[in-house]
Amino acid sequence: MQPTQKQDLFIITGASGIGKTSACEVLFQKEKDYVVMESDLLWRSEFNHPENEYGEYRSLWMRLCANISQIGMPVVLCGCGIPKQFETREERKLFQNIHYIAVVAEEACLETRMREGRNIKEEEWIESSKQFNHWLKEHASQTNPKITLIDNTNLSIEQTAEQIDAILYTYIKDIPIIAKEEFKKKDILGKY
Repeated sequence: MQPTQKQDLFIITGASGIGKTSACEVLFQKEKDYVVMESDLLWRSEFNHPENEYGEYRSLWMRLCANISQIGMPVVLCGCGIPKQFETREERKLFQNIHYIAVVAEEACLETRMREGRNIKEEEWIESSKQFNHWLKEHASQTNPKITLIDNTNLSIEQTAEQIDAILYTYIKDIPIIAKEEFKKKDILGKY
């Protein structure tokens, strides 16, 4: 199927262990005007090609999100990523805009969350996450488009989700969303 209507796409990014997936789970439970997806759902080792910016994986998710958004609602995709991994893909044309929101924290906080919260012992993984967290803080204003940062060092998961939701709605209020009452009239087969 070829998507016929272009919605915005929202990418929620951040280092492993930062709390983005937990915050997106809260958004998923409360979603009304957007669809929340977790990108790890489709991860397989055959997509692990950093030399091409994980191109096949990004393209797959962009096609999937574009098709999901045909219901008239934008998709919020939660997972590690940066603008150049999406903006350069052919599938970029399937969206009006892509907005990037990164959850970051102070380094010591991130390390504690990884070691104690998620019981991660792999030093290479911890170091890689700290480097990505640092990169996001240093480069968010220099990417195209820019990445909006949420520092959740002193925020709960619910507060982090509330901040993400507030940012989403600064954009969603201007996006035409399918009339909800009309959508509710349809049964699972799309009939009235």
